[in-house]
Amino acid sequence: MKRFVIAISLVMAIFAIASLVSGRAQVVSAPGKGASNDAQAATKNWAAGNPLKIALLKWYQANRVTKFKVGSQPYGVCFDGANIWTANFGDGTVTKLRANDGEVLGTFKVGSEPYGVTFDGANIWVSDVGDGAVYKLRASDGKNLGTFQLGIPATWMAFDGANIWVPNNTNTLTKLRASDGKNLGNFPVGNSPFQAAFDGANVWVTNGVDNNVMKLRASDGNLLGTFPTSPGPIGIAYDGANIWTANRGSGTVTKLRASDGALLGTFNTPIAPYGIAFDGTDIWVTGTYLYEMRASDGKILGMLNLSVETAGVAFDGANIWIAGSTSVGKL
Repeated sequence: MKRFVIAISLVMAIFAIASLVSGRAQVVSAPGKGASNDAQAATKNWAAGNPLKIALLKWYQANRVTKFKVGSQPYGVCFDGANIWTANFGDGTVTKLRANDGEVLGTFKVGSEPYGVTFDGANIWVSDVGDGAVYKLRASDGKNLGTFQLGIPATWMAFDGANIWVPNNTNTLTKLRASDGKNLGNFPVGNSPFQAAFDGANVWVTNGVDNNVMKLRASDGNLLGTFPTSPGPIGIAYDGANIWTANRGSGTVTKLRASDGALLGTFNTPIAPYGIAFDGTDIWVTGTYLYEMRASDGKILGMLNLSVETAGVAFDGANIWIAGSTSVGKL
């Protein structure tokens, strides 16, 4: 099986990921060994069905994942207000799909191994772990508006309202001005920074080898704190009050209070959790399984066995999109 290894020491050592294998989505009939009581209860509840969740856009018995074909090995996923974009690592492309029906609106050649995609309100930014560059595409038509060379593998980015923050393999976080891509600074962070998130004032970044996250002030990059997580944090998301990390090295999710980094909880989640997203109420975690967790207390609300390793995840205001193999799933 073809394997994808990110050119980052952490990922090479710990997070080598089997290439994604397409499969039919199924509700888990029995959680895996070590599954929590919450997960078992959630699985039973899904099997019984809950019609009240239809109006809430939640999963229920009749719901299944709808798949749409994109490029090879999509990892990053983002929403631009109308469309879904995927970064297709395996074939050096980015795919644009209309969110309401999944129609492919364009496939654009970008770099050699595109990995993350981020929307800045008008344009799509694509990070590339293969050629160490960041690309800026016009969201309306995919035109390349600029290529900004970092010279080092770039992973999952964040937009702060004016700037793009790019974790990279020199243990730094690079700040690019979104208007023109000018480098506004390179700020030291921990070992193998992987993904960044913005909380309205500060930028957070996961450091996989150091098993922590760092909080930097977005205005000047000043380090405001370093906070431990469970081993191997990769994905990161902000829920309006708290920071969540998907800890691939330990099969857990960590919840930290954004104001001071206080640990609010550690929750068992999928085997090898990868991506994480907030839908306004709940937290979604990709990996060997797809988990839905209540953001208020981390309670597991549902678990889905997609028979495929999943990576990036995004919310479009109504549906969750997840990346896997040569397709993205919508549910």
